Amino acid sequence: MAAESQIPIASQVPSRRFAVRLALFYGASFGTMGTHLPFFTVWLKAAGIDALWIGIISAVPAVTRFTTLPVVTGSAEKRYSLRGALIATAFLTAICFSIVGTQYRAPAVFLVYAATCCVWTPVLPLTDAYALRGVARYGLNYGPLRLWGSAAFVAGALVCGLLVDIIAARHLIWVIAAAAALSAATSLGLQPLEWPKTAAATVHGIRGLLRDKGFLAIVLASALVQGSHAAYYTFASIHWQASGLGGLTIAGLWTLGVLAEIVVFALSPRFTAAPALLVVIGALSAVVRWLIYAQDPPVVVLSLVQLAHGLTYGLTQVGTMNLLLRHVPAHLMARGQGYLAACAGIVSGSASIVSGVVYGRYGEGVYYVMVAMALSGAIVMWLARHRLAERTAHDQPQSAASGG
Repeated sequence: MAAESQIPIASQVPSRRFAVRLALFYGASFGTMGTHLPFFTVWLKAAGIDALWIGIISAVPAVTRFTTLPVVTGSAEKRYSLRGALIATAFLTAICFSIVGTQYRAPAVFLVYAATCCVWTPVLPLTDAYALRGVARYGLNYGPLRLWGSAAFVAGALVCGLLVDIIAARHLIWVIAAAAALSAATSLGLQPLEWPKTAAATVHGIRGLLRDKGFLAIVLASALVQGSHAAYYTFASIHWQASGLGGLTIAGLWTLGVLAEIVVFALSPRFTAAPALLVVIGALSAVVRWLIYAQDPPVVVLSLVQLAHGLTYGLTQVGTMNLLLRHVPAHLMARGQGYLAACAGIVSGSASIVSGVVYGRYGEGVYYVMVAMALSGAIVMWLARHRLAERTAHDQPQSAASGG
C-alpha cells in the first residue's frame, strides 16, 4: 500500500471526511450492538422465554450469516453500491426491531427476530468491506477507524446497564430499537466509495477465492476463535444476573472488555507481528480466558479476565482484517467479507444452540466447549501461517493497485 500512503494535500480533505463519517456510522451501529448484545437475552427472559428458546433465538443472527447475508453482500457488490446497501439495511433494521418489541411468545419472537437479522447481520460485513476499500484508497489504518465502534458499544452498554435498574426489563427492547434508529440516521452521511471492476475479473476472482487454501484458513480460523465467544455473548449476562450482580455491574464488566478492545485497535498500527501470528495469539488467549470462566470466578477475578477481550476479540479481528486486506482484491471485498461472515454464522450458530443445551445442564461448564473451539482456531492458523506469509510476499507488489 506504499503508493496509496502518499496522499496529496488536496486528497486529505476527502480522506478526513471519509474517516469521520465512517467513524460516526461505526459508532452508531455498534451503539446498537452495545444495547443488544448484553441485554437482549435479559429482555427475552423478562418476556417469559425459557433457556432452550433463548439459545435458539440467539442463534438466529449466526444462521442468517450463512443464508441471507451472502446474498445481500453479493448483490451490493454486483448490482448496488455499498453505501446504498448500508442505508437500506440500517433503516430496515430499525423498523424490524420496533416490531420485535411487540412480540412476547417464543415462536413469534423467533420469526420476527429472524426477519430482523436478515437485514441487520449484513450491516457489519458491508461496513467492514466499505472501510477496507477506504483503507486501500486513502492509505488509512483499519484499527483507529474501527475503535469508534467499540467506544460506542461501551456507551450503549453503560446506558442500557443504567436503565436496566430503572425501567422494567421488558422495556429494554425499545432502547435497542432507538439505537438502531440512530444508526439508520447516520448511514445517510456515508459518502459514495466504489471500486472499478469488470464482470469477468469478478467471476474469476470469486472462484479463485474459494479455491485459495490460505483464504479458507483465514475464514475458518477466525470463525472458530470468534465463534468461541458464543456462550459468553448468550449467557454471560443471564448468569451474572442470576449470581446477584446488578445491571450497572454487568454493564461495567462488558465495558472493561470493550475498553481493552479499544486499546488494541488504537495501538494496532504499531503492531509488527505477522497478521497470522496475531490471530494465533488471540486464539490462545481465548483458550485461557474460557478455562477461567468455566470455574465461575468471583467478580474481582472476572473483572481482570474481562480485559482479555482485547486479545480474544480485538487482536483476532485486527489480524483477520489485515489478512483479508492483503489477500482479497478490493473489488471482491464485500463478498470476501460475506464468506467470512457465512462461515462465522455456521460456527457461532451451532455453538449458540449447543450452548443453550449445555448451559441448561452444566451451567458455566459450557465454556469448556468454547475452549475446544478456540484451540482449534489456533491450530488452523498456525498450520497455515507459512502459506499466508508466502502469499503475502508474492502479492505485495500489486497490493496497492488492487487494494488488497
